[in-house]
Amino acid sequence: MRDADATHRAIRCETWLMRTYKLSLLDLAAVGKNETIGESFAGSVALAQLAERSGYERVWYAEHHNIGSIASSATAVLIAHVGAHTSTIRLGSGGVMLPNHSPLAIAEQFGTLAELHPGRIDLGLGRAPGTDQNTWRAMRRDPAASEQFPQDVLELQGFLSDESPVPGVKAIPGQGTHVPLYILGSSLFGAQLAAVFGLPFGFASHFAPRSLHEAIRIYRERFTPSAQLDRPYVICAANVIVADTEEQALAQREETRRGRARNLFGRNDQPLTDADIDAILRSPQAAHINEMMTYSVAGVADQVVAWLDDFHTHTQADEIMTVHAAGNVANRLRSVELLAAAAELAG
Repeated sequence: MRDADATHRAIRCETWLMRTYKLSLLDLAAVGKNETIGESFAGSVALAQLAERSGYERVWYAEHHNIGSIASSATAVLIAHVGAHTSTIRLGSGGVMLPNHSPLAIAEQFGTLAELHPGRIDLGLGRAPGTDQNTWRAMRRDPAASEQFPQDVLELQGFLSDESPVPGVKAIPGQGTHVPLYILGSSLFGAQLAAVFGLPFGFASHFAPRSLHEAIRIYRERFTPSAQLDRPYVICAANVIVADTEEQALAQREETRRGRARNLFGRNDQPLTDADIDAILRSPQAAHINEMMTYSVAGVADQVVAWLDDFHTHTQADEIMTVHAAGNVANRLRSVELLAAAAELAG
């Protein structure tokens, strides 16, 4: 038995050494059932510290608004807090929804982060509002702001460079920090823009899987080298739940599925009951939730690593951004820990 175990470990180690992709984390600062927002933020710190010890490439935080179970709305503030409690791992936005902000304000925020944590900050940018229309109006944003996304990206990039794009206006902090930009998207538009600008491209396949392969193809075919990047760089996202037993992982996955139903079809002022969610998951509406979770895996560590290897085979992604939607802080930490150990990230 010992010889068989040693052979299995050797095969798994050899397979991992052949892997060419990085693993990272997307943290939504999820607020689990019976958890407070403060506990969620403490969990985000613990998650980043664990990721740093375990060998993950980076941790990103996503801007969402008016969703009761997601607390990462003030993305730059959360990055600063986590950065103060870590020392080496890269941190960034996955992403900042640029139409919600002025390029100068984001340049100042991420310029500040870059000065506080040199060489560790990423700036992922999205075009969607990250919320519903009523909330967007409450944010005092122009509904047409998303149409200016390409120009805003260039302006933001300019504010972070050595020469301001606006005469007499400097991002302080920000100018000269050259914080690396990433274009994030769930459609072909983001792929095309990232290719034209010569920037890394991240596809939100953890909730919008439909155009993944076509977007990657377009991005790689049309990529133009830039000062930041000389060859295409693709990040694909996937939902991952690793637990000590397959039964635990599948139960956590089902809870995640119910949470998606709650977020999609409920309202903060009128939350859905368990009976409401049961009815939704028995109805044709469940097809939308199931499609969103196309690129999801739940199981024990070796099952998940094998699935990630297969996902990489089909996408050839340079990096897989794992979203550990495991229900609560304790389960997320365990999922991240088990995946790192099986993937031998720190080895």
